[in-house]
Amino acid sequence: MAEPEPMASAAGQRLGAPETLGISTLDPGHRPPAMPPGRHVTIRVRMLDDTEELFDISQRASGKVLFDLVCSHMNLIEGDYFGLEFQDHHKMMVWLDLIKPIIKQLRRPKHTTLRFVVKFFPPDHAQLLEELTRYLFALQIKQDLACGRLTCNDSSAALMVSHIIQSEIGDFEESQCRSHLLNNNYIPDQMALIDKIMEFHSKNIGQTPAESDYQLLEVARRLEMYGIRLHPAKDREGTRLSLAVAHTGVLVFQGHTKINGFNWSKVRKLSFKRKRFLIKLRPDVNSSYQDTLEFLMASRDCCKVFWKICVEYHAFFRLFEEPKPKPKPVLFTRGSSFRFSGRTQKQVIDYVRESEFKKIPFESPHLSASSGHSQGMVNGQKSLELCSHSPDGRQPSPLTSPLLNDASSIRTDDEDEVRRKVCGSVRPPLKNTEKRTDEMLCLRVCLSSQSFQGAVGQDEATPETLKNTIFSNFEPLYKFHTGFLREVEQRLALWEGRSNAHIKGDYQRIGDVLLKNLQGLKPLTTNLHKQSEALVELEKACRASRRLEGLCRDFELQKVCYIPLNVFILRPLHRLMHYKQILERLCKHYPPTHVDFRDCRAALADVSEVVEQLQGSMIKMENFQKLLELKKDLIGVDNLVIPGRVSSLEFIRLGCLSKLSGKGLQQRMFFLFNDVILYTSRGMTATNQFKVHGQLPLHGMTIRESEDEWGVPHAFTLVGQRQSVVVAASSLSEMEKWMEDIKMAIDMAETSNGPSSDLLASNLTDNKCPEDSSVEAESEDDMTASHTSLEKPTPHRGNTTVHVCWHRNTSVSMVDFSIAVENQLSGNLLRKFKNSNGWQKLWVVFTNFSLFFYKTHQDDYPLASLPLLGYSVTIPSESENIHKDYVFKLHFKSHVYYFRSESEYTFERWMEVIRSATVSSSRSRILNRKESHPH
Repeated sequence: MAEPEPMASAAGQRLGAPETLGISTLDPGHRPPAMPPGRHVTIRVRMLDDTEELFDISQRASGKVLFDLVCSHMNLIEGDYFGLEFQDHHKMMVWLDLIKPIIKQLRRPKHTTLRFVVKFFPPDHAQLLEELTRYLFALQIKQDLACGRLTCNDSSAALMVSHIIQSEIGDFEESQCRSHLLNNNYIPDQMALIDKIMEFHSKNIGQTPAESDYQLLEVARRLEMYGIRLHPAKDREGTRLSLAVAHTGVLVFQGHTKINGFNWSKVRKLSFKRKRFLIKLRPDVNSSYQDTLEFLMASRDCCKVFWKICVEYHAFFRLFEEPKPKPKPVLFTRGSSFRFSGRTQKQVIDYVRESEFKKIPFESPHLSASSGHSQGMVNGQKSLELCSHSPDGRQPSPLTSPLLNDASSIRTDDEDEVRRKVCGSVRPPLKNTEKRTDEMLCLRVCLSSQSFQGAVGQDEATPETLKNTIFSNFEPLYKFHTGFLREVEQRLALWEGRSNAHIKGDYQRIGDVLLKNLQGLKPLTTNLHKQSEALVELEKACRASRRLEGLCRDFELQKVCYIPLNVFILRPLHRLMHYKQILERLCKHYPPTHVDFRDCRAALADVSEVVEQLQGSMIKMENFQKLLELKKDLIGVDNLVIPGRVSSLEFIRLGCLSKLSGKGLQQRMFFLFNDVILYTSRGMTATNQFKVHGQLPLHGMTIRESEDEWGVPHAFTLVGQRQSVVVAASSLSEMEKWMEDIKMAIDMAETSNGPSSDLLASNLTDNKCPEDSSVEAESEDDMTASHTSLEKPTPHRGNTTVHVCWHRNTSVSMVDFSIAVENQLSGNLLRKFKNSNGWQKLWVVFTNFSLFFYKTHQDDYPLASLPLLGYSVTIPSESENIHKDYVFKLHFKSHVYYFRSESEYTFERWMEVIRSATVSSSRSRILNRKESHPH
């Protein structure tokens, strides 16, 4: 079954997002203001990229309704920094009042074009948390430069233009850059500065559009005229001046030079009286200023326009929350009733930070032609699923085409290679660098586990036995990995460093560090053994205490816990496999005469001994952990995890199949165990769990291919003692995998002496399928959930393997899970989108069939993730024009990503581990493991 297509909606709307998502001027949970009745009119709005958009709106609607529509159209969360301006009947540029109705502000709305522009300029662009917001600010700076409003010296102007063209055309190439500057005018008198602009542009190589926007704003914010709009005035002596307002207060300019400023803390009151603009200051004995300053402006309207923007600037930057409306006077009004409407800057920042999981990924459209929608969340992080077109098939405005480009992430193209050339040509084997990043990943796991200890360790609901089992084990393991990483870092720093060149040869080895630490791991074998006990104890305690279950659930929903909690608990066991693999590769890399060979071989022998001792426990725990994970995804199962002992139920495969019924082929999720098959459908509830429809005991079952019999491609029939089921796979390879595993499971069930598992909840044990008995049964998805879980539906992550398989119509086996445990990797990669030229440097972690993306290895949680089930990994073809070495391509349908590694070794490692998630493996490997270590 194909992935769901985007619903017909405005371009840029995100799939699966709440209705209010992306509208920054609304309180959380509120809907956009209702459109009032009355005659509609089409309003034309010119965006910052000079495109024009049309909005159909009631004339009686307030300005806020129109502004919210514009922000929603762009998926703009930080819209409060912007405003809509237009030319009124006095030929003055004024801001659209958000409170007043449209009809009272626009005399001829059909013939008026509103401009969407930046209204409030913060002192530091780092306060802008969304990349889309920074991109829009960069467009505003570009406009201000072009029209001469943002005046500066030649050097600053040339530097800013260099960042603009870096964002638009990419890395410097002399002929292309010169041609572009001859055909595009960014500043007045540009011809005189072309050589200087090109010189600066040549130094910007490697910057992504996001970084170029950031650097542009970094230069612009330091200029005196940044964000300044001059309002002509005169002082009492008749000297021509200009007034302006900024985040700091009211400013006075003479020409383009600031000659005075009145900070908000010094201003007692701002007012106007006819043509006079009045600033009343607080008393200050050290100041020579008068109590009240007076400026003469061209008209009363000019005074009022400037006074309004002063009131709004003061409220936006100085107040903690939106000011409350004044009570209406009983008899008559005095003065203006105007007030600031909308969030203050503090409210905007707080809202975006608290709602960070709602952020829309965005990439500058200069280097990206396709629009996109986020499809899925990974523990509060955006998945990298992108659509290629807008819902109506049109190519939308670039401002409504958000693509993922992690904001402000450090991106370098070849700077690491340059550094290596400076530091010397001798580099440590990349397996050692992999060891370093591996230890970083393990330390992150330990830190997350410590966070879990802090979350539940002090709670009275946590049994003492659980505290002792978990907490006493993690502390020594955490200390071990902290010391291990420190020693690896110190050794590699000496190896790669420029100092101590005369003794560097003594440090160009790593085997002694590995041997010393892995010998130190042996005494911790007991702690590693108890990791499996901790998993069982935690499950028991959660069954006995709803409070503890809630604490664990809340922790698992935090961004730091980017994989299931029980996987974190077992990670120290999984580390042993990684140590063994790295040492095996090192021993193959070194010749027997190498100074490191003997130590590495001894370390390999030590870790192999520990792995052999724990192997049987690891296999059981992997199965138990998977059953615990499936338990959270399923509704209607009573005893998937049997209390008091590690379950004898063995998970084999899960995935999507189409079940043939009277209604035709219906998508179902199937779960194959060693003696039973469950089939389910996805519930339409807040938890997004899968509701069990029935079970098929494997004892006495036969299976046959039946494509010709039913005329359905890739169909096969499961013939049980009580009922038969016809299912169809999405492809021939999927059908073969299912048939092979089901035949194996049938053989296991026939040779088993125990009774078949009965997994269904008591209200589903009838032989008759609920989906066949009544329509009502399917509409009451969550009835069993209220009895098997907490009283109210619990939030549930939609990024689990089950959900990924459902959306991508594929399957995954326990063999694949076991191989995935062994094939984990982390390190730096450069990433590029299908239609962009820039490469972005990220720290990437591959685990649980997914790539997790960080700015650096020091980040606490990932920015985004990409589940790889269903994807293919290949090498780009010549026609794709990827003229770089060590590049691999990930693609699923229209979604294409390129990743570039730093060397041939890391390229091969990434290809190896990613193939383990994208290409299903034979079951012989897991069978061999089980035969070697029987239960």
